[in-house]
Amino acid sequence: MVEIKTDAAMDAMREAGRVVARALAAVRKAAGIGVSLRELDEAARAVLAEAGAGSPFLGYRPPFAPTPFPAVICTSVNDAVSHGIPTGYRLRDGDLVSIDCGAQLDGWAADAAITFTVGTPRPQDLALIDATRQALAAGIAAAQVGNRIGDISHAIDTVAREAACGMPADFGGHGIGRHMHEDPHVPNRGRPGRGFPLRHGLVLAIEPMLMSGGRNTYRTGADGWTLHTTDGSRAAHIEHTVAITDQGPRILTLP
Repeated sequence: MVEIKTDAAMDAMREAGRVVARALAAVRKAAGIGVSLRELDEAARAVLAEAGAGSPFLGYRPPFAPTPFPAVICTSVNDAVSHGIPTGYRLRDGDLVSIDCGAQLDGWAADAAITFTVGTPRPQDLALIDATRQALAAGIAAAQVGNRIGDISHAIDTVAREAACGMPADFGGHGIGRHMHEDPHVPNRGRPGRGFPLRHGLVLAIEPMLMSGGRNTYRTGADGWTLHTTDGSRAAHIEHTVAITDQGPRILTLP
């Protein structure tokens, strides 16, 4: 069932979104050569605790997962597309890092992701990040009252194809509100004019995941969570929680 939010609910989600933005900023600031992924998780936990917010990631166990998720952020490095578990791995010069984070505040959730490089960036990684940002921007621009989910999906896919990037076909965005994952599903590929109609009060997590090798296939790592590119190419994941409003899309996870 799709829940349409009131204006007050969207304002409450905006507060949860601010917490997510602060957590992602803290993680980005803490990241550096020699810093472990667990230390990045600790940085995000500190922000959530200070805000009095919970984590919709911690303990989450979807049907595909062998164990509950043990952290408050996903840390996906290099060929990892998403869902990476924070471990003792220490960041190295040139690593490409995607961080996904959520917050639950006063009964409402928000969710966002960033991708950045550590140390000396590879030009191709910067191009991949830029393409992923453009794909997200295109998806958000299509999130207009009167459009449909397929318009968002098509906008994202168009940018990914122009950049010759692949995307994992089974994963995409989602509705969000009282829970992190709600209806409707927001594929990163689709036909314009198709799918659920967009109306004022619908809130979506829009999240393109681009794979630089151009393939759409992925594999699940030994931990049962992390998605990796099958060809070993690099991946980027950038996300915002976005409210559909009569005044245009409202990004709820900005600082």
